[in-house]
Amino acid sequence: MIKEKYKIKLIIITGLSGAGKSEALKYFEDAGYYCIDNLPAQLILNLIDVFSNSSKKIDKIALAIDLRSGYFFDDIYKSLEKLKELGINYKILFLECSKSVLIKRFSLTRRKHPLVEDGNLDLGIEKEIEKMHNLREISDVILDTTLLTPKELRIAITDNLMSESEKKSQIQINIISFGYKYGIPQNVDIIMDVRFLPNPFYDENLRDLSGEDKEVIHYVLNRDETKEFLMIFEKLLDFLIPNYIEEGKSYLGIGIGCTGGRHRSVVISERIYEYLRARRYIVKLIHRDISKS
Repeated sequence: MIKEKYKIKLIIITGLSGAGKSEALKYFEDAGYYCIDNLPAQLILNLIDVFSNSSKKIDKIALAIDLRSGYFFDDIYKSLEKLKELGINYKILFLECSKSVLIKRFSLTRRKHPLVEDGNLDLGIEKEIEKMHNLREISDVILDTTLLTPKELRIAITDNLMSESEKKSQIQINIISFGYKYGIPQNVDIIMDVRFLPNPFYDENLRDLSGEDKEVIHYVLNRDETKEFLMIFEKLLDFLIPNYIEEGKSYLGIGIGCTGGRHRSVVISERIYEYLRARRYIVKLIHRDISKS
């Protein structure tokens, strides 16, 4: 029995064979959805029933349902009506493509079309278009993949079906402060050198402190060059991160270095960490060299 208060985001991916459903399903899997390909439509409610009573929190599901399921496919309309009765929200993503491109894709992959029995691929595609017409009419999002690259398909899905919080949760950001004297850290994509900022090390009152102490924080942040730098760097990140997400990048390492990794890089890393957290990104902060003398 499906729990009454079970909140779930359900995406049903369907459409013409060869139009890109596998690529779309891969995208949702990368976005943290529990994905199932070629699910018989009559099993949708059973699946949700299992997840709603599971101890593990599974609240995002993407299902690919199409004519490969044969005569089970027609059950999708009954299942959709039942989902509405139960108050379960769902979105239908319908993918289509021009006939000429579909024929080319099937010729290149040598896959068998689900409605082709006599070798007439053109006729099989026409039958599928006719059979899928009613489902297309009730779909929430219809995407024509004729001219879309896999990247462009991902962007289109993001724009049409993902909330702002989902977009930001697709990437894990690690910020690492470090000292150049100990080497550049591995697994960083962006390296920012903050050695141009005045160094607290040369102030005897600050030398033995770290970038986590308020005296050092004030020393570093209360300078015009620091304020201008942060404004520029934060604006750069606002531009870069959404584009990394659209490119499909799931991890972003940002290294911020000073000479010893104890003062300036720590202060700036803390500031960038708070800035990105305020924008609801998933961020982890590591001070690699803060304890080193």
